Amino acid sequence: MRAIRAAVGLALSTSLIVGVAGCGQDNKATSDHGAASIVASTNVWGSVASAVTGDHASVKSIIDSPAEDPHSFEVTPADAAAIADASLVVYNGGGYDQWVDDVLAGHPNVATVSAYSLLKPTEEPANEHVFYDIATAQLAATRIADRLAQADPDHADAYRTNAAEFGKQAGAILQSERAIAQSHPGAAVVATEPVAHYLLVNSGIVDKTPEGFTKAIEEDTDPSPADLAAVLDLIKNRQVSALVYNAQTQTAVTKQLQDAAQQASVPIVTVTETLPAGIDYLTWQRQTVDQLASQLDKAAQTTR
Repeated sequence: MRAIRAAVGLALSTSLIVGVAGCGQDNKATSDHGAASIVASTNVWGSVASAVTGDHASVKSIIDSPAEDPHSFEVTPADAAAIADASLVVYNGGGYDQWVDDVLAGHPNVATVSAYSLLKPTEEPANEHVFYDIATAQLAATRIADRLAQADPDHADAYRTNAAEFGKQAGAILQSERAIAQSHPGAAVVATEPVAHYLLVNSGIVDKTPEGFTKAIEEDTDPSPADLAAVLDLIKNRQVSALVYNAQTQTAVTKQLQDAAQQASVPIVTVTETLPAGIDYLTWQRQTVDQLASQLDKAAQTTR
């Protein structure tokens, strides 16, 4: 996992933060908004938390820019102190934002919600990018509401009402994903990396990307010439309906796939790992689902 790259830097940072964060555990920070303060690893989970809190608690997202890579992020003393002082820490888990787990190891009494831990078991190996799994986001919102109700019982009803509304809107997006499966049975794609894995699964889309290619990208190494050639052949021969492209991680290899898709008139579905500026989680997911449906429609029209 790319999260391993942060281990050395994190070890150095941790030695600096013990004194800063050590006193925060017994004195949870409060906010002008209310009795609870939430720290999220990324603005994705910060947005989910904000949908639940409304105006009754503060939410701080440590990674709030598409320029930051959550896998390799190195925590600062200020970030570690914020995590230690939070009423609730909301993060992805599953090794995606390992730096949160590393800080929490020294502060076991901090309340947390790890979205990955809420993932429903499947026969397939779990994918760490659970923010593209709508059902997991719904469960995370409910768990956040429960945790906040304990920290701030005066607003417990509001938290649970907000979580229910979030779940309702998220459910509508999930229905849109399932509608793609009905409209495009048997559709297939290749992906520069498996960021949108759960979106594809929920939409009934087959990911034809060779396992070796995906593993290499996840480990920050170049795929083998054979795996790269296999992906390029799928694109050039139009054996897939679209290329799913992570716009936040561009390399010479991913650029080569993007160029090949453009030359072969294979639609490109752009995905990201953090929220684009100015939109919330639900809008982000809705727009991504709409984009996937639109691009698959375009692919179907060109093959008629």
